[in-house]
Amino acid sequence: MNFYNRDFLKILDFSEEELHYMLATAKKFKQIKKAGQNHKYFPGKNIVIVFEKTSTRTRCSFEVAGYDLGMGVTYLDPTGSQMGHKESIADTAKVLSRIYDGIEYRGFDQKIVETLAENSDVPVWNGLTNECHPTQALGDFMTIEEYFGNLEGLTLAFVGDTRNNVANSLMAMSAKMGVNFIACGPNHLRTDEEVVRKCQEVASKNNCTITVTDDLNALNAKADVVYTDVWLSMGEDKEKWGERIELLKPYQVNTELMNRAKPGAIFLHCLPSFHDLNTSIAKDINDKFGLTEMEVTDEVFQSKQSLVFDQAENRMHTIKTVMFLTLYKEEAK
Repeated sequence: MNFYNRDFLKILDFSEEELHYMLATAKKFKQIKKAGQNHKYFPGKNIVIVFEKTSTRTRCSFEVAGYDLGMGVTYLDPTGSQMGHKESIADTAKVLSRIYDGIEYRGFDQKIVETLAENSDVPVWNGLTNECHPTQALGDFMTIEEYFGNLEGLTLAFVGDTRNNVANSLMAMSAKMGVNFIACGPNHLRTDEEVVRKCQEVASKNNCTITVTDDLNALNAKADVVYTDVWLSMGEDKEKWGERIELLKPYQVNTELMNRAKPGAIFLHCLPSFHDLNTSIAKDINDKFGLTEMEVTDEVFQSKQSLVFDQAENRMHTIKTVMFLTLYKEEAK
């Protein structure tokens, strides 16, 4: 497996064997971390994490993973660089790759992270774009494999806004890993047809299926995993809340919906989640629309079926794996 100096931009860039290897390596790193073993493989190396969109899990995962591997970490917040303002993305990449050994980007259009990669001499890692969230999908599939013991033949149902970056990357990961994928949501928020086509081509080679539907009956006794995300993604117009609520209320993940899935199905969510009124946004939505819960009910979120905090932890182990594999020269031999 040759990962050295490769970029990590989207799931479809990697083979099934490479993705399985990443998951196996992440499990080893998790064991090492739990055992308290030193794994500072890169003393003297430095990475920069560029965030045009804020985050809790992604930032903390990259920072802790970097420190665990012995590296220095520089965080640039949305006002912390001149990229796209006084300096082009290409020029920024050339400057940063002269100073750092790796670059993470979290922000807007996929073309931005691709431009960074094209103009960088060091690995570039996608922490989230409008189109893709590959590190999330890797952590999610680590969580699923830990719980079920295997991946092949399982069915993952993403319920809600099926166009979003998480759904796109989960669809690609499912196709690669031999997992049946159901994208279930309103037709007005349907997954991009070109994304579906590419994933279906991959799925056909791995004995699994990709289904896009607005019918919740597609989950009946099929879904091993029920996954959802917030109804309005970061960066979208807040004026769309009313429209989204009307479209997506029927797709709220509640006990009734979970009962459609297979017995023993698990619930996943990339977080943050609006499952109660303990956030300012949730309180604002409650004032305007009278909702006390949104994409998932608190009953499901707090249930034994919910593995959302396992997911959150596994982000760090899989991100550490991506950085290790793309920075460690021995892996290229």
